[in-house]
Amino acid sequence: MSAVVDRPAPEGVRERSRWAAPPRPVWEEEPAKAGLAGKGLVLGIACFAVLFPLWIVVVTSLSPKKVIDETGGLVVVPRGITFVAYQELLGGGQVQRAALVSIGVTLVGTLFSMTVSVLCAYGLSRRDSLGHRWILMTLLATMFFGAGLIPTYLLVQALGLTDTYLALILPSAVSVFNILVLRGFFMGISPELVDSARIDGAGDWRILWRIVLPLSRAVLAVITLFYAVGYWSAWFNASIYLTDQKKMPLQNVMIQLVQKQERPVGLSAQINTGQLSPLAIQMAVMVLALLPVAVLSPFVQKHFRKGMLTGAVKG
Repeated sequence: MSAVVDRPAPEGVRERSRWAAPPRPVWEEEPAKAGLAGKGLVLGIACFAVLFPLWIVVVTSLSPKKVIDETGGLVVVPRGITFVAYQELLGGGQVQRAALVSIGVTLVGTLFSMTVSVLCAYGLSRRDSLGHRWILMTLLATMFFGAGLIPTYLLVQALGLTDTYLALILPSAVSVFNILVLRGFFMGISPELVDSARIDGAGDWRILWRIVLPLSRAVLAVITLFYAVGYWSAWFNASIYLTDQKKMPLQNVMIQLVQKQERPVGLSAQINTGQLSPLAIQMAVMVLALLPVAVLSPFVQKHFRKGMLTGAVKG
């Protein structure tokens, strides 16, 4: 057994006590003022790049036709705020009907997608469930090999779903990635907790409802937001499966207004008489399309870190 010999520190190097805390890594040291200023500058530029276009859209939608004509288009500085564009859009007509269609499809579709995803993920998370390995392999195969647009369209047509609201929900109702995230979270729950509940006489439905779901609120909130934003922003399914303009969701109406420069039904008279600017209508529709996501996101923001990080690690 060799004795430990304390050697003197080299010249110019301050000797550290053996009882002192070990030095921190570089990434844990307190940042310098120049570093903080640089980070603040970068974050400020990023926030400006995101918020400035949104500011222009909102201000233009609230500006009267005279101000829009004087500026020659988009308005940066608000002058004479008016809500005429929103009153016309929400007072009836094509845009209001499209907004109701989007709200209904988003609510029903999100509920259906979450129900199917939770049940599928819970079944796959139980190692003793029948055929869970083969079902999991089949789901993973669909992530790499898709059927394609034409077979999917022919299937939807054969099922008689074209020109119905079900065509906006069923073809994209379930995401395998979301199922895998939920499955990973469910598998992270303590098996002893589930086994103790089963010993007390609880079945799978009670275990799922009373134990698994309350412990998975973070990942459920994140996946629900993913599905809701997906349904609210979807436009492709409506463009190929719907022919009735009355059933078009809000995103498709916004495309017709902004890209094709079409005028919504019920507002042509006001626009033609010069009482309303077409640009203000376009900007107001964009605000209405962004509003639900902007309102919903802060409520699930606190669950984002835990839900996504845990799902990513265990998925």
